Amino acid sequence: MSSQPTPASARVHAFTDDALGSDDATGIAARIRSGEISAVEAIEAAIARSEVVEEHLTALEHRDFDRARTRARALKPDEGGALAGVPSAFKDNVRVAGLPMTEGSPAPSRRPVPKNGRVVDQILKTGVIPIGTTRMPEFGWTPTTERADGTVVHNPWHTDYSAGGSSGGSAAYVAAGVLPIAHGNDGGGSIRIPAAACGLIGHKPSRGRLRLNEAAAAMPVRVVSDGVLTRSVRDVATFYTAADQVWSPSKLPKLGPLDRPIDRTLRIGLLVDSPMAPPTDTDTRRVVEELARTLADLGHTVEPFELSFPDQFKDDFVDYWSLLASLVQRAGPAMFGKGFDRDKLDPTTRGLAARASRRMPQIPQAIRRLRASGKVYDDLMQGWDLFLSPVLVHTTPRLGWLNPSAPFEESFARVLDYVGFTPLHNASGAPAISLPTGQTTDGRPIGAMLSAARGDDTLLIRTALQVEAAVRFPQITDPVPAVEQPL
Repeated sequence: MSSQPTPASARVHAFTDDALGSDDATGIAARIRSGEISAVEAIEAAIARSEVVEEHLTALEHRDFDRARTRARALKPDEGGALAGVPSAFKDNVRVAGLPMTEGSPAPSRRPVPKNGRVVDQILKTGVIPIGTTRMPEFGWTPTTERADGTVVHNPWHTDYSAGGSSGGSAAYVAAGVLPIAHGNDGGGSIRIPAAACGLIGHKPSRGRLRLNEAAAAMPVRVVSDGVLTRSVRDVATFYTAADQVWSPSKLPKLGPLDRPIDRTLRIGLLVDSPMAPPTDTDTRRVVEELARTLADLGHTVEPFELSFPDQFKDDFVDYWSLLASLVQRAGPAMFGKGFDRDKLDPTTRGLAARASRRMPQIPQAIRRLRASGKVYDDLMQGWDLFLSPVLVHTTPRLGWLNPSAPFEESFARVLDYVGFTPLHNASGAPAISLPTGQTTDGRPIGAMLSAARGDDTLLIRTALQVEAAVRFPQITDPVPAVEQPL
């Protein structure tokens, strides 16, 4: 295992010749079903990999190793879902029976929760076995997994850089090879952003494609969707097919077959700069334009796309973000139970809550417009099958650039200049997927994003399968590019 970062690359991964090897989740599940390996061997390999890299990544919040071993021993060869026996993890903001749910904050109690949340039950029935819960920033407010107490999740591709957020712990473990698949959720880009930072596939599904967890269902605008981070598009297909067999939404189009790439030509809009942020940086622009050329070479029509969304959308989304932080600050004990300590909330939560107090007269109208954004998005997609854009405005920053301990106005302005593309899908409920199609010159991942109409996850995933067949996604085990080092 490559566990010790070198000064030149600071790259960390756990891939080795064990039961997991370099397989994706679909491959591991097939090997378990065939008897080539056992679920116990797969879980023991994941635990061993975690113990090697955790000191470098600090990505695991709560360990659940013993129960994972017990579940693996109890698994019968002919039982379980499509991913039976595959090691995984949940992000620390869903209810996993027997573990605390602390949402990346010191404020909630550390008492274990008594029962699983709805989406946790659905995911467990696909057959995955969690080894624990993964780290996130406080309440998922920021696109980097950094905390005011100095706890950070390091990017396995270069440990000086952010792993993204808020599903940064899950992304780090999948990218480093500890797990082939892990849970994440996305309320403003929190699956797609760490996927882009860590060289993974991150699919934010249509709202309601998976069961809404309890907190998401109670929100005034249901911006949060649960999903997974993976190293292959076929794992996205395998997971959503399996999850749909457990529970299928009645208000969305049925998932079609996800076992083959798209077989027709599409009209794809190209959006390189966001009207809600500064111009996209050079490296990110290059990667998105390269994917546009690839899609054109595959026979699709790719044309410029204008994002004519309401001018106030950015302010509305930030107002809503602020309202949620204010609710945490004011109603924390009711939301998280006895022992919630408001005095332990970090500067980002406090800054957002203070902003909500100043903006309270505007917030009801912001909520009304956000609720109507699905129709605006539908109108935007008329005549288009998909649109292609960056995931983020610029490449992944070094740890500290988005530090939540910095003055709120400064740190949050940097957040908004970074996440100019992803919140649109959370407000509207539309699906989008981050694909790791490019790299910086020093070998760090850059993601590109495809977006579809609401409910059209099938088209999105099948197009991603076509891209995966046409573009070799960079691997963390690839040689580190030679770059000039300072004297």
